[in-house]
Amino acid sequence: MKAAASARLILTRLHEVMASRLHAQAKLDQVVEIIGESLTSEVCSIYLLREGALELFATRGLNPDAVHVTRLGLGEGLIGTIAKNIETLNLAEAKAHPEFLYHPETGEEKFHSFAGVPIVYRERAVGALSVQHVEPRRYEDVEIEALQTTAMILSELIAHKELVDLEHPLDLAELPSGPEMIDGLALVKGLSEGVAVFHQPRVEIDQVVAEDTEAERQRVYRAFDKMRDQIDAMGKEPEFGKGGEHDDVLETYKMFAYDEGWSRRINEAIDSGLTAEAAIERVQQRTRMRMREIDDPLLADRMHDLEDLSNRLLRIVSGQLGTAARQGLRRDSILVARNLGPAELLEYDRRRLKGVVLEEGSLTAHMVIVARAMDIPVLGRAKGVLRRVNEGDEVLLDADKGCITLRPSPPMREAFDARFAKKRERQAAYAELRDVEPFTRCGTRINVMMNAGLRDDMSSLAMTGADGVGLFRTEFQFLVSSTLPQRDRQTRLYRDVLDAAGDKPVIFRTIDIGGDKAVPYIDASMGEREENPAMGWRALRLSLERGGLLKAQARSLLEAASGRTLNVMFPMVSEPWEFDAAKEVFDEQLAWLKDRRKRLPEEIRYGAMLEVPALAEVLDLMLPKLSFLSVGTNDLTQFLFAADRANPKLAERYDWMSPSILRFLQRIAKGVVGHPVDLSVCGEMGGRRLEALALLGIGYRRLSITPASVGPIKELVRKIDLDELSGVMQGWLASPPPDMRVALQDWAAEREIETD
Repeated sequence: MKAAASARLILTRLHEVMASRLHAQAKLDQVVEIIGESLTSEVCSIYLLREGALELFATRGLNPDAVHVTRLGLGEGLIGTIAKNIETLNLAEAKAHPEFLYHPETGEEKFHSFAGVPIVYRERAVGALSVQHVEPRRYEDVEIEALQTTAMILSELIAHKELVDLEHPLDLAELPSGPEMIDGLALVKGLSEGVAVFHQPRVEIDQVVAEDTEAERQRVYRAFDKMRDQIDAMGKEPEFGKGGEHDDVLETYKMFAYDEGWSRRINEAIDSGLTAEAAIERVQQRTRMRMREIDDPLLADRMHDLEDLSNRLLRIVSGQLGTAARQGLRRDSILVARNLGPAELLEYDRRRLKGVVLEEGSLTAHMVIVARAMDIPVLGRAKGVLRRVNEGDEVLLDADKGCITLRPSPPMREAFDARFAKKRERQAAYAELRDVEPFTRCGTRINVMMNAGLRDDMSSLAMTGADGVGLFRTEFQFLVSSTLPQRDRQTRLYRDVLDAAGDKPVIFRTIDIGGDKAVPYIDASMGEREENPAMGWRALRLSLERGGLLKAQARSLLEAASGRTLNVMFPMVSEPWEFDAAKEVFDEQLAWLKDRRKRLPEEIRYGAMLEVPALAEVLDLMLPKLSFLSVGTNDLTQFLFAADRANPKLAERYDWMSPSILRFLQRIAKGVVGHPVDLSVCGEMGGRRLEALALLGIGYRRLSITPASVGPIKELVRKIDLDELSGVMQGWLASPPPDMRVALQDWAAEREIETD
C-alpha cells in the first residue's frame, strides 16, 4: 500500500494544481516541481507537441533558458522516440541508447539515468514526461507508475484546454490532420475510399481523477463480474469444448480474468485516486511496456490476450459496448479493426462499406474469403493503424499496391482520383459488354462464368453477363454461422440461388471445410492439431467421414433442384473411389426421395475439382464418370510447389506463369480432349488477364472467376486470335524463355492487348 499512498499523495497535489487559477505555464512549472520532489529527482521535464515538434515546456533541473527553445522531432532523441512509438523508456545509462541525442543548451551532460513516458491524448502522443538522475540506475515500478499517472493528468489538462495560453498554444486540432501512408499486405485487391470507422469504437477517458474512490472500486468489481460472466458463457458456445486453439484462448482468458494480481493492480491504481477507466488504462500501459521487453513469442501472445481483455473491461466499465455495425454506417466507410470475423463483416451495410483495414489479418482468414466474394478491398497487417488513424479521417485504400493514405493532401487525392477515374472508366467499358458474348477474333466462344457463395452474390450474374455460376461455394453458409445450418436452411438457400440464376447453370460445390477453413461446431481433426491443415482432414475427406453432413447437403440440393438440372461438384478428390463414395451418398438420397414420390431434378450432372495432383495421374479412369472437371488452381499450385500459400514468404515466390504449372495444366487439357467433359478453371488464376491469356493459349475454354473479373476477361477474349496464341504458347512450353511472364507480356503489348 506504500506505493498507492505515495501515488495518492502525488495525485492529490496535482489535483490541487489543476484546480488552481494559475495560468498554463505556471501549472506546468508546479507539476515538474511536484514530481521532482516526490521522486527525489534532480531533473523532471515536460515536452509538448507544438507545430509538429516536441518543445521543452517546463523543467526542474535543466537550464531554464532552454524552455521553449529546445525542440525535437518525432523519433528524434529519447523524447522523440517515446512520443513516436508511444512507449516508456527506463534507462540506467541514457547515453547507451542508440537514439540518445545531446542538446548543449539544456545542460544535461552530467545526468546518466533517464526515464520517460508518453503523454497520450486520444491515443496519440502529444508530449513526453521525463526524469533524470546523476547516478546511473533503473527506476522502480512505483516511480514509473507515478510518471504514468502524471502523464494522464497532463492529458486531462490538455483535454480541458488548461495547458493552452496565447503565447504557446498547442494546436491540437491540427495534430491528426497531416497526411500519412501505411503499408500492409493486400488480402483482397482493389481501390476504394471513405471515412475511417472503428469496428470497436474507442473509449476516451475524459476524467482521470476520482471523486469517490469507493464508488470507482465498485464499478470495477461489477465490470469484472460481467466480464467473467461473458467468458464463462464463451465456454458454452459450440466452438469450445472440442480441444484445439479455441480452448487455449478460453483458458488464457479465464486465467487473466480470474487473476488476483491483475485486479489488485487496478485496485491499487484506484487507491491512488484514479477513476476506474484511468486505473485500467494505467495498468494496461504498464503491460504494454513489459510486452516490448518480451522476446518469448508465446509469452508475448499471452500478453496480447491480456490487452484484449483490458480493452473488453474498459468497454464494460465505460458502458461503451457493441460494434459500429449496430450504429450503422452513415457515409461511405473504410472499416478499421485489429481482426474481423466473417459474420461480423456481414453485419455491415454493403452499400456503405467500401473497404477494410486490419492491424493483423491473414490471407486464408474466413473474413477474407467472404470479402473477396463481396468485392470489398481488404488490407491486412497495417502496423499501427489503430493508433495512427482517427475516427472520421479520410482514407484512400489502395489494396492493389498494398497501402492506405490517411488524411491525404490535395495532390495525393488528385493522383488517387485519377487512378480511380481510370478504373471506373474501365469498369464502365466492361459493363457495356454485359450482353456481349465473349467470342475470340477467330470465332471461338469462351465460357466466362462467375464464382459465388452467398445469396446476395447472385445479383452479379445479371450485372456482369456471366454465363452462369461455375463455382458456388456452399461452405460460406457454414463459415458465417455459429451453429450447423439445418437442412431446411440449406434447401432454402440452394433454391433461392437456382431461382436467381434462371436458365443459367449453377455448379454447387459440396462443403469444403476443415484444414484452413475450420468451423467451430465441427471438430475436423478429431481434437488433434494438424501440422499442415491445408493437406489435412478437410473437404471431401471430412464429408465422407461425417456421413450425416454430406447426406443432409445431398438431400437439400436434390430437393432444391426439383424439376431442374442439378450440377454437383466434389472438392479435393484424390482418387476415383472418393468420387464414387460421394456420388453414392447422392444416389441413396435420390432413391429415398423417389420412394416417397418426391419431385426430382430433371437431370443430375456430377463433376470433380482437380486440386490434388494425384488425380491427374488417373484422369483416364475418372473422365468416364464425369460431366465436368474444374481445375482449382489455388490449391493445385501450393501442392505442386509444396508451398503454403498462406505463408507471406512463399506467396510471391512461385509464379502461375512458370513452365512447370503451365505444362501440368496443359497435360490435363490434352487428357480431356475427346471426352464429353466440360473442362474449366476455377480459381484466382483465371481472373487475372495475363494468366487467363496463358490458360486460353494452352487449351482452356471455360473460366470461373470472381464477378469483378468477368468484364475484364470478356474484353480480353475479344482481342485474341487463339491460333496465333496457341502456337506461341506451344513453342514457349517446349523451349521456355528465361521469364515466361515477361515474354507473354511483351507479346501482348505488341498486339495492344492490356494484361494489367
